[in-house]
This record gives sequence, C-alpha cells and structure tokens, in this order.
Amino acid sequence: MTALNAVNRRMVAVAALAASAALTLTGCSAGQISQTADQVAAVNGNSADVEKIALRNVHIVFPGNGYTNVKGEKALIALSIVNLSETVTDELTSVDTELGPVKVTPPTGQTALVLKPQQSVLTATAPAGAAATDDSHAPDSHGDGHAAPTTAPKPATGDTAATPALIEISGLTKDITPGLTYKVRFNFKNNGTVVVDVPVDAADTERKVTDKSGPAEEGHGGGH
Repeated sequence: MTALNAVNRRMVAVAALAASAALTLTGCSAGQISQTADQVAAVNGNSADVEKIALRNVHIVFPGNGYTNVKGEKALIALSIVNLSETVTDELTSVDTELGPVKVTPPTGQTALVLKPQQSVLTATAPAGAAATDDSHAPDSHGDGHAAPTTAPKPATGDTAATPALIEISGLTKDITPGLTYKVRFNFKNNGTVVVDVPVDAADTERKVTDKSGPAEEGHGGGH
C-alpha cells in the first residue's frame, strides 16, 4: 500500500505541473497588442448600411498618382454608394476622419454628390487624366524610410459621369499602413451618418525570392 500511495502522489504532482503549464501558456496568448488589434487581412474593402444607403468596397487606395499615404500628404478613399430607395434622392454632404481634412469633389457637371433613387455611384480610384507610375524613374524611397509607390491605381468607371467623384484626405495626421483599418464617417443629407472601419488596399505585390524563400504557393506565383 505504501508503494501505491507513493505512485499516486507522483501522478498527482505531474498532473498539477501540467495544469500549471497550460494556464501559463493560455495567459501569454490571452491579450492583444493594441497595434495589431485593428489589423485585417488583405481583402476587399469594408461594407456598411445606413437606412436606405449602402456603402460597398470602402477602402483607402494604394499609393500612386500623388497619393502617398504618408503623414502630411494625401490619400484617396474609394467606394461604391447605392441608394436603395425607390423614391427619395439623397446626397453625400461630407466625409470626415481623424486622419485629416476630407474633400469631396462631385462628378463632372454636378455641384454635389447626389444619389438618385436606385442609383449606384462609384468614386474614382485616381484623379482624372492620371498617368501610370513609371517605375524606371521612381526613387527608392521618399527619403523618410517609406518605399516609393510601385503601382498606380486606375480610374474606376461609374454610371454617373465620365469623371467620377473624388474623396481625398489631405494633410494626413499619420502614416496610413496596409493591414490596419481607419474610422471614416460618411454624412448623408436624408439617411444620416455611418462610421466605417476602412481598410487599406495592399495592392498586388510581387513575391521577393531569396535563398531562404520556400516554394511559392499555387496561385501565388513569384512575379510571373
């Protein structure tokens, strides 16, 4: 009986140590680092609804055509706005964010960004007449540690005008970083206000291959 008691005591001690280790590991992974708490995968833009207005694919455009997304400079917001009402016209009166002042430029020929009943409006992903970035003459960086843009966004096509609306943030209060979301408030004349957590377009970047790189996943070729 003495030998059995000794074995039982050892088994209890081992079980206690295992439980303690499990609790320690759980505690280490329970918290969230504030910088990564708002991070999202590189996916399409966000969506939101306010009354009869639907916002789709809301995102901050990848740098290009004068939009650098770095502190003190400019960024561009792109999205699709749908007026689901069958009878009531609405208007995007303003957009605001802590990232900086926002300017809404209506489509060509309009004095305001008006949304007619059952109308879908796409905002531009580049200013009118913007040319593609020439990478062969682009500097390696902006001189402040930020890589120069390698991809220029192309204008979106909408059903409102040849030149779509522009939503621009100027005088950025901070760098805009792919993988994070930023709160942007859209204010409509009739349907009210909605706040959207807006992600950043990470664009399509080539896979950098080194002697330490493993094989590329199928469907994610190394720059072909």
